[in-house]
Amino acid sequence: MSDHAIIVGGTRGLGKHLAAALLARGDAVTVTGRTKSGAEAAAAELGKGATGVGLDLADPHSIVAALRSVPKVRYVVIAAIDRDANTVRDYDIEKAMALTTMKLVGYTAVLHALVPKLTENASVLLYGGLAKERPYPGSTTVTAVNGAVTSMVRTLAIELAPVRVNAIHPGIVGDSPAWKDKSEALANVKKRTLTGRLIAMADITGAALFLLDNPSMDGVNLHVDGGWLLG
Repeated sequence: MSDHAIIVGGTRGLGKHLAAALLARGDAVTVTGRTKSGAEAAAAELGKGATGVGLDLADPHSIVAALRSVPKVRYVVIAAIDRDANTVRDYDIEKAMALTTMKLVGYTAVLHALVPKLTENASVLLYGGLAKERPYPGSTTVTAVNGAVTSMVRTLAIELAPVRVNAIHPGIVGDSPAWKDKSEALANVKKRTLTGRLIAMADITGAALFLLDNPSMDGVNLHVDGGWLLG
């Protein structure tokens, strides 16, 4: 009998890459996107065993209803991200509120909705990011919410025990769609990694599967960056 995973933000990028890996090993996967049509289209691309559900993390009041039809869940992955370049001098309050709501309230609301559906051996994985350690101009909100994910992991692990809760914090992923047209920036990042190579989507997915499956990993914030933070 296959396990069931739900990947919030699984219609593109790292979330979709992980969905494909879970499907390849025989798990059933529900991917969510902001629109039902987008989620269903992504599920169709992923193929047999995938289903799509519309869910908007920035509208947390709608999350319980959106997830009502989801069956029992072994793996919960919240991989949704939003890159918000929002400087203090040109501060967009609406964008900042939307990102904060999505990452903090939305992530927690998803788990609230899924608690009754979690299997006894369930595990949860949150995606943060290394802007929490290496900020850039306009990253105040992104840096703050990714930093908050590190604290959420600890409180959620305590509240949901024995369900395991971990987080993964990717560095700059060289083959991700977000970076495909930024060769100069990627070259500079590569120079600063201790491994001498850019991290790849497959690296993040491999680390994600480790955190999801290893029964002794709990309350962990894992950096996957090739030593970029130390370079």
